[in-house]
Amino acid sequence: MKQESDLKNLYQYSSTYLSNTLALSSSQAITVIEQLKEQPIQPLISKYESQGIMAIPIYSPFYPALLKTLPQPPWILYAAGNPALLTRERKVAIVGARKANEYGHKSVRLLVPNLIQNDCVVVSGLAKGIDTFAHEEALANKGETIAVIAGGFQHLYPRENIPLAQKIIKSGLLLSEYPPNTKPERWHFPARNRIISGLSVGSVIVQAGKKSGSLITAYCALEQGREVFCVPGRIDDPLSQGTNELISEGAKLVQTSEDILSEIMQ
Repeated sequence: MKQESDLKNLYQYSSTYLSNTLALSSSQAITVIEQLKEQPIQPLISKYESQGIMAIPIYSPFYPALLKTLPQPPWILYAAGNPALLTRERKVAIVGARKANEYGHKSVRLLVPNLIQNDCVVVSGLAKGIDTFAHEEALANKGETIAVIAGGFQHLYPRENIPLAQKIIKSGLLLSEYPPNTKPERWHFPARNRIISGLSVGSVIVQAGKKSGSLITAYCALEQGREVFCVPGRIDDPLSQGTNELISEGAKLVQTSEDILSEIMQ
């Protein structure tokens, strides 16, 4: 099944075959067959393609190898832009606080240019704050960036980053595991973080409070066996509590881009 590029036999599979192939229970396999009959997949894929959206199943040559090592990799990714970026080996996640201050912005400006010069693709989540800074800095340095979003392309969040998303589509890649018409739910955001870290050889955390969502990305990276880097901050700054704690737990302290490159280029 995974080797069929066009899934032409999809509607002929029995529930037993689907159950064994996809590790589903019998009832789940029956549900899949019923849903396929109610909503044929090929017309949807054709519709998405007409909108410039590419569906990338797990057997596609564009599907990133690192993602396949996750305990629960997405069976399909939806992409707009340049899917070839998914096959690039040197992808680095840069995430952090939505309420990042000038220190966070300056840190991103110091780190990103040299990463771009060393052929790194910047991966982030299109959120406010550090994510936005990371994408913008990559584009400003004529680099490439991947934005992994929660929800589908027709419901981009936050709305003020829709122009940024459109820029990314032109020279980078917008990516989601959710169909384009999916509205983002609260639980989509932590689920999205596992893809940000899963795509990347390492994750850089720039400013994170005690309960920052970017810490989820860091812990996902650790579980996935990837590198975690942190920009340190002042001990009296709430936005440094998460990053400083990660450093105390063994994350690599980052002062320059060389601290990152020295690990991922070994």
